Amino acid sequence: MNSTRSASLPAAPPPAVAWTRVMAVASLLGLIALGLAWELWLAPTGRGTLALKVLPLALPLAGLLKNRMYTYRWVSLLVWLYFTEGVVRAFGDGGLSAVLAMVQVVLCLVLFTACALHVRWRLKNAKLSAAA
Repeated sequence: MNSTRSASLPAAPPPAVAWTRVMAVASLLGLIALGLAWELWLAPTGRGTLALKVLPLALPLAGLLKNRMYTYRWVSLLVWLYFTEGVVRAFGDGGLSAVLAMVQVVLCLVLFTACALHVRWRLKNAKLSAAA
């Protein structure tokens, strides 16, 4: 009876895996909020049309919230575009824009690390569960 119950209910992820999920979602939301605030209010470039750059970041949000492994994998690749933009603007812009760019770089590094660790630890946990 116990084996039937455990087979029907998914096992709770280890705390480290759950933590990486929280960090990935939080840093993605941070990148979205930063991009909007930066381009619309804090240090706008042009007429605010660069705020559209956050649209690709909104796409993976549902997949991360639904805990889809594939989303974690491709977000870890997508984030490097925003990292590159942050580095270029951190060294090319001045004042508040440079500071915001460094914040973007840090958020990108957190997002990449969280996604990479999430995938690695989930796969390791799945192998351990299959072996047991």
